[in-house]
Amino acid sequence: MRDSIWPLKDTYNHMKKAVIVFQKFPKAGSVKTRLAETIGTEKAANLYAFLIQHTHKQLSELEAEIFVFHLGPISSQDYPQKGYHFYPQETGDLGIKMEKAFQQVFKLGFKRVLIIGTDCYELKSDHLKQAFDALLIKDMVIGPAVDGGYYLLGLQKTCATLFQGITWSTATVLRQTLERANQENLTYSLLEKLRDVDRYEDLGKLEQLLPEL
Repeated sequence: MRDSIWPLKDTYNHMKKAVIVFQKFPKAGSVKTRLAETIGTEKAANLYAFLIQHTHKQLSELEAEIFVFHLGPISSQDYPQKGYHFYPQETGDLGIKMEKAFQQVFKLGFKRVLIIGTDCYELKSDHLKQAFDALLIKDMVIGPAVDGGYYLLGLQKTCATLFQGITWSTATVLRQTLERANQENLTYSLLEKLRDVDRYEDLGKLEQLLPEL
């Protein structure tokens, strides 16, 4: 596991597309806490581990470098050895962490960069491909979530304003982010609205898998 991102610059600056993945170690009691209130901490952690696997399955269909910024331990041996890079998340709130992650990856020479979490079971590889396509003509692409946040943000270049003064984990995140984009005169495209899995009512088809977890 690499401790520094900078040695990658000369090797990967010819690549144009990258996906940043923010994920946590699926420890019971530390992930999906709102969902755990209904289904219990163990099942919530197991479900989160399932969502991580689902997310990376969608990523496997892309021609892009993957940068996993993790909170808690991670085993790089559980992921493809080619095209994957692992770094601990920075300290600070979510906005600071995302802004720094974008800065690091853009400094490597990437031209189109997406950031996603691992909470959206409805996210498919086609959504990611559409996002990359949108960045050919727009400054920003965003995947709105049903809860008022977003499940994906894509940029052609970093923009600190998008991550400052946002009331994270609330129903106003998307609105505030679009306001910032308008302030910066960024052109943007919106993807299909999808549902993050945060509460029991968000499970949808996943509810059928609970007995197996």
